[in-house]
This record gives sequence, structure tokens and C-alpha cells, in this order.
Amino acid sequence: MTYRVCVVGGGQLARMMAAPAAELELSLRAVVDDPCGAAAQVITDTVVADPGDLSAMREAVKGADVVTFEHEHIPQHVLHGLAEEGVNLQPSPQALLAAQDKIHMRRVLTEAGVSCPAWRVARNDEDIREFGAEYGWPIVVKTPTGGYDGKGVLLLEEDDAQGWAQLTTWLDHPRGEVLVEQRVAFRQELAVVSARRPSGQFVTWPVVQTTQHDGVCAVVHSPAVLSDEEKTLALRMAHTIASTLEVTGVLAVEMFHTEGGELLVNELAMRPHNSGHLTIEGSLTSQFEQHLRAVLDLPLGATQLTAPHAVMVNVLGSLRDDPSQAYPDLMRLFPEVKTHLYGKQVRPGRKLGHVTAIGQDPERLFARANAAAALLQGTTGKEQR
Repeated sequence: MTYRVCVVGGGQLARMMAAPAAELELSLRAVVDDPCGAAAQVITDTVVADPGDLSAMREAVKGADVVTFEHEHIPQHVLHGLAEEGVNLQPSPQALLAAQDKIHMRRVLTEAGVSCPAWRVARNDEDIREFGAEYGWPIVVKTPTGGYDGKGVLLLEEDDAQGWAQLTTWLDHPRGEVLVEQRVAFRQELAVVSARRPSGQFVTWPVVQTTQHDGVCAVVHSPAVLSDEEKTLALRMAHTIASTLEVTGVLAVEMFHTEGGELLVNELAMRPHNSGHLTIEGSLTSQFEQHLRAVLDLPLGATQLTAPHAVMVNVLGSLRDDPSQAYPDLMRLFPEVKTHLYGKQVRPGRKLGHVTAIGQDPERLFARANAAAALLQGTTGKEQR
């Protein structure tokens, strides 16, 4: 039989599902907002539809065995409308809500006993000042919905006039509330990428270390340097979240490893995630293949590393009109580095692609991957071995 998967979203995450879908002979459809976007360039079965329009979505997903997502920006009324009509959504609307709404996420994680930064719901300036006085300035303020890659996040000082003005616009939103959190002093940022199928099978990849630039993931190292106890705790936290929320498909749990040695959950994503891109070359089963297997409730693949270390560096913007102009030099100088470009038009800071290096020496791998990414970005000359 041919399994039919429909992915909602037209970005690079849907694009990177195309190769494993072809290898498994799955029928893959993408619901996109741009007929020339990243996913539509490589997935032949694409439907242009507004994910906020229930009628359009009903037609777009017709005939699929399962509908999954490469982003969280699908309104709950659309998700519930499809589910009520018998569409098989993986993850479910109830699970996806924890990735869509940060206040809801904090509540359900706290109720499940999962450690998070100190937090509170604030509805006015007085609430925010009380929180700052209790936990110390600066504090972190987040919009409940819509934020990603550093958007919708504000590091607020007590006397930051510009920040308070931004906050006023957020509180003027009809919902009228924001999430405030204690700023966490951390040693490193971590991520656990896992997968769970509807029948309950759960697997994880090794814990990775992530580095952010201006709120955007820039570098990922696998595996993270942690004690055995810390690794076990991180994996246990991911399992608790996946089972409590009944997440299906890939789940990424972003964490702070604090100066005091605690692990605190920062964000969730219920889809393939930037911190898992290095699994394409760095693991026996990539997160993209695993996501397809999981949402179809097929047995999950092995997640062992293919080399002792893997490093991924994002290509964030470029001085070149087209990063692929660097291919002749890139392929000559860095033959071991694997390159993934997403078919996007160049804009400052935009995620245009990523490069991955796997091998024995993590410092050398980072140096090589970083130089390769710089060549694609046009920010360096022709590096030598």
C-alpha cells in the first residue's frame, strides 16, 4: 500500500521531508502559502491554501491518511474542525496547543512536575513590576502566541522606556496578557529531540548543545557534554512531556542547563526542529524520516550516531545573491561537509540553509563547518585546509 501524508507548511522543514518520503515510497503533499516556496520547489503535490481557512483546509487535506505540521501557526478552530470531521491529525490539536500557547505550556508542564523558569501571567504593568521586584531585573517577557526565532520575546529592564512601550502594545492585544519569566543564568542551552508514535513507542536522539545568535539557532553540537546523570534527567524530562501531552511525531524540548546545575525547560516544538537537522547525516535515522514514520504509527528507526560527533552550522543570510555561487570552492575545500540549501531568496539573517560535519574531533568539525557556512554567506575568502 502507499501511505498518504499531508504536511501543512511550505518551509524548509516540509522540504526536508521530501527525500525520506521518496525513499519510503510515501505519497507526500504539502499545503503551502507560496507556490514557489521552499517545499513547493521539491514536492510535486502541493496545494496553496490559507491554514486559517477551515473550508480551504478541508479540501487541501482530502484523501490523506494523516495530516501533520511543519509549523504551529494553525488556528485551534481549524484543527478541531478537521478533527471533528474525522481527519487524522498528528499531533492532535490538544497536544499542539502546548506548542502554540506559551502560557498553556507553562501551566501543563508545571502541573506535570517538569522544571521551568519561574513564571507568571501578567495583565498590566503592576503585575510585571511585582514580578521584577521578586525575581530581579531584567526579566523575560513573551507574547503567549506567535513568537519564534526570538520574535515575541523581550528582555525587559526596570527603566527600559522602549521596552515598556513595546510591552504596552502587547498588552493592548485583545487577549490582554503576557508571560513573564525569570531570566536564567545558564551554562549552556540544550535540546532533546525525540519521537513518539500514537501506539506509544518513544525514542530519543542524544542530547545536543545549541548556540543562539539574536534568538536564532546558529550552531548545534552533538552530543552535548553532560554527566550521565544530567543526560538521563534530560531524556526523562522529554519522555514525561511527550507522554503527558500525548505528543505524536517529533518533539523538540529546548532546555537551559543552569549555572547551579539544574535543567529548566524553555520551549517546545512538535515537529522537526533546527536542533535535529544534524540527524540527517549524524544518525542512523533522521528526524525527518522519523517524523513520517511516527505520524503514520510505523515502528520507529534507530537513533544511534553515525560518528562520535556531529556539528551543524546554520547559514543565516548571505552577501551573495545566491549562496550556491560558492559551490565550486565549497566542494573543493570542504569535501566532507554536507550542505543543505533551502531555495530561499536572500534576506539579512534569514535561514537559507545549513551545513553539517561528522567525525572524531568536535573542535575541528566546528571549525570546518563554520568556515563552510561563512563561504556560503560570502563573509570569508577561500579558506585553506
